[in-house]
Amino acid sequence: MTSTGQVDLYWLPLGAGERSGCVRWNGRLFESIVARRTRRMPSDLYHSALEIHLDDVRFTIEMTPVWGNGSGDRGVVATGPVGLRALGRSRFFRYEVRCWRGGSIPDLAEAAGGRRTLRTDPHVARRVLDLVSTVPTATWGRDELGTGDMWNSNSLTSWLIASAGIGTDDVAPPLGGRAPGWTAGLAVARRGPAVSSVGPTPTTRSP
Repeated sequence: MTSTGQVDLYWLPLGAGERSGCVRWNGRLFESIVARRTRRMPSDLYHSALEIHLDDVRFTIEMTPVWGNGSGDRGVVATGPVGLRALGRSRFFRYEVRCWRGGSIPDLAEAAGGRRTLRTDPHVARRVLDLVSTVPTATWGRDELGTGDMWNSNSLTSWLIASAGIGTDDVAPPLGGRAPGWTAGLAVARRGPAVSSVGPTPTTRSP
């Protein structure tokens, strides 16, 4: 029997699926400040997620906040701190990395341009899945790894596809958009597998 595999990328508008609008509003504020500093017009911000298809099984890969999730299995393979490493002791300042078998991405319907298939190769698809649990758990929103860019969900995506050997030269957010953190993942991937963390991760506890 011939095995099949596929790696799909989705570009999701920042704050998509979030009812309060807080994430979207803060993102626009952040982008307006950065745009003013760099003397350019503000761009639309995007975060990214992956779907991996291996034979007849689908896996969703993304980085999300720990808080607000139920107790069910979501395929969490790693966690890391948000803002400051010391704050990561609280679930309100932690993110989780998911590799969720049969899982879903809640805001997938809002993906700009729909699905983008990066590779159709079962070996590459398996390689991406094997890499997820080894992703660096750097502090979200900071540049602990010295790349010149913050670490976030886009860093996870770009690190995975680059580390799996998928070309990234023509992978970019929709026209007029920006994906903060993307170059951080690429920079760390170029350093090779030796970089897996930036130090011990604080133990999770309730605030």
